[in-house]
Amino acid sequence: MSEHAEQKYEEFRETFLKIQQEVSKQIVGQKEIIEGVLICLMTGGHALLEGVPGLGKTLLIRTLHEVLDLKFARIQFTPDLMPADIIGTTVVAEDEDGRKFFEFQQGPVFANLILADEINRATPKTQSALLEAMQEKSVTVAGQQRDLKLPFFVMATQNPLEMEGTYPLPEAQLDRFFFKLKVEYPSLDELDLVMERTTRREMPSVDKVCDGAQINALEQIVRDILIAEDVRRYALRIVLGTHPETEDAPELTKKYVRYGSSPRGAQALILGGKVRAILDGRYNVAREDIQAIALPSLRHRLILSFEGEAEGIDPDGIIQHLLEEIE
Repeated sequence: MSEHAEQKYEEFRETFLKIQQEVSKQIVGQKEIIEGVLICLMTGGHALLEGVPGLGKTLLIRTLHEVLDLKFARIQFTPDLMPADIIGTTVVAEDEDGRKFFEFQQGPVFANLILADEINRATPKTQSALLEAMQEKSVTVAGQQRDLKLPFFVMATQNPLEMEGTYPLPEAQLDRFFFKLKVEYPSLDELDLVMERTTRREMPSVDKVCDGAQINALEQIVRDILIAEDVRRYALRIVLGTHPETEDAPELTKKYVRYGSSPRGAQALILGGKVRAILDGRYNVAREDIQAIALPSLRHRLILSFEGEAEGIDPDGIIQHLLEEIE
């Protein structure tokens, strides 16, 4: 490997760890969540965070905004939110001479970091307004396509407990999230540190680390990492193992899964594995990298069968079983 390539990878690792370090000044614990969100950001993906209120999901992306020189917007999803409230709308304006003209007013989606708070509280019509933006990095208003400024990163949150009056995300939208991360309750020591930081006059300050152009450059560096054919095919066998109709699918999959992961799940495994390799100081992806990110990559891409729903099967258990079965 050339010295220039090694230098690029080292620069990526240093920047990633520096961002992680700055975010950790305000976010207590949650190392896996912070790392998962940053992997999504560095690969051009989006993150879905699931957890009860008060665990720092909103604070996480606000802190990320403070660390990165990027435009931030928060969208509070409610049942009465309309698509135009997200992407913007064309209005009639008037110039100095009294002549009227149409003018497009941008919605909050025209930012770099988007917090879609409690995304499952909005109607499907409004949820779908994010679909084109998340996948195509553009929106269409009145027949005109408008590109969004890169990097474009959506972090959506949802509460797993309060399901009354919510609209579960359709599979097509869930699939557009690179990772689904489960935010767990902090331990006693972590909770003590949270209280120490949040009940004082001032929160710890963070420093700016990089801007949008640097993030875009780092995303390209990730794609240069090599992955051997046997490791790539290992990732693909895991994805195929989530499909009950495939011959080699484990019995657990055939019994409890109705539909398995899309090819986007394989993309998440491979790209996420490349980031893990760089962070570990390696320049090629290992099976351990694929295994480490299998849960956040695939858990939201499995659709359980009636038996799976009835028995309360957790997709994480099926994925763990896959990792044990597939060689």
